[in-house]
Parts: sequence; C-alpha cells; structure tokens
Amino acid sequence: MALSKNRIKYIHSLELKKNRKTEKVFLAEGPKLVGDLLGHFPCRFLAATPEWLSQHPKLPVEDVSEVSDEDLSRASLLKTPQQVLAIFEQPEYETDASVISHSLCLALDDVQDPGNLGTIIRLADWFGIEHIFCSPNTVDVYNPKTVQATMGGIARVKLHYTPLPDLIQSLKDIPVYGTFLDGENMYTQKLSSNGLIVMGNEGKGIGKEVEQLINRKLYIPNYPAERETSESLNVAIATAVVCAEFRRQAASL
Repeated sequence: MALSKNRIKYIHSLELKKNRKTEKVFLAEGPKLVGDLLGHFPCRFLAATPEWLSQHPKLPVEDVSEVSDEDLSRASLLKTPQQVLAIFEQPEYETDASVISHSLCLALDDVQDPGNLGTIIRLADWFGIEHIFCSPNTVDVYNPKTVQATMGGIARVKLHYTPLPDLIQSLKDIPVYGTFLDGENMYTQKLSSNGLIVMGNEGKGIGKEVEQLINRKLYIPNYPAERETSESLNVAIATAVVCAEFRRQAASL
C-alpha cells in the first residue's frame, strides 16, 4: 500500500520542534531503533517493507502500512532509509529531584547539537544513569537526529527540561559536579555514587549562573600534562570520560 502525499508530508513535518510539540509525537527509523522502542512507547503509526513486516507478525500497532523501498525513501528523513519507520507518542515524565539524592544523574546546560545529546543519552544508558536534567535551551530530545543517535537509549533514560539553577538550589547538601580547567584532577578525587554531574554548552561550557552553584569542580587532565593539546574535549566525549571514572570508583568500593 502506497503512502499518501499527506502522510509523507506529516512525517516530514515532525522534523520541526513545534509540530512534534503540538502532536506530542516523535519519529524513529531503522530496525534496531524501532524494535527497541516498540515495547516502551505507544506507536501511532508504522511503515515498513514486506521483508521487515514478515519478520514481525505481531505488532502492538493498529495503523501499519506495508510500503515499497521507494515509498519509504520518500517518507524517510535519513539519507539511507532502513526498512521501517514509526511515529511514537512522547512520554510525560514527572520531574522529581529526589532521585539525585540516591543515584547518579546528569545535567546538561544548553547543549545544542542533536548528535551530542543523543550520544550522551546513549552513554547514560550504558553507565546506568536513568535521569538527565536539561536546561530549557538544551536541544529537543525528540529531534529526529537526537533520537537516532540514542541507539535506543531513549527507552531507558528519562529527560527532564527544567531551569538548572532552581534544580541545583533545591539539592542542599547533595554533591554537584562540573568540569572546569581550574578544577581538581578527577582521578585524585573521591567521587560519590550519587549526585549531579553538570556538562556545559559546546562552545561556552557551563554558564556562570550554574557554575556558581557547583560545589565539586573537576578537571579532566590531558596527558602528558606539559604537552600542548586541544583546548577542550567534545561534550559527549567528556561525559563518557567522567561517567567512566565515577562508575570505576563505585565498582571498586
């Protein structure tokens, strides 16, 4: 069954945040990603090739279209369409800061690149971090590029958009970490198994208002220390390095 022009137009419209917000949905593409998300979010619509559908005979979806590769290519936002695309409902998560008191969480201060956010969600999933608190100006988690970059991590990691200064001020004595050039060597510090790790904007780092509220400043040392090197790490790579050290220390207790 061919996809109608209106259906293709609707799928393409979800590239814009305002349309995703109005419809309260997001787009996912590819066998791995769609397969991971089907059990976690209600699916409003799914389009797939006959080959993919034959391998998934019992789908929890009422609106399913069997389409040709050509139709899928016209509807897809990817350069190389991958057998299946689906439109899922956006979940609504309650923002509960109390999780920070007993688990390790991330906070993102105006991260702008969709790929970086998606990679950070994927990293959080890998390191067992279930909550990410994002400043209101952080890129939309349901941006199609972000969703693709999560590699399914979006199914297990909850994102909350909230003013970070208000969030941090409510934490009282809970450790709040951030990475800075004038921080303490991360590998010589005792890192807690709970608390908030703040990561900053790609170009500006952590904003001044948030920086003033951070009570544990860390530094990721380059190697060797005296060697001339890049000014900074990509925010997603820095997040991976920091999370790995937190989990290494927790595992050695």
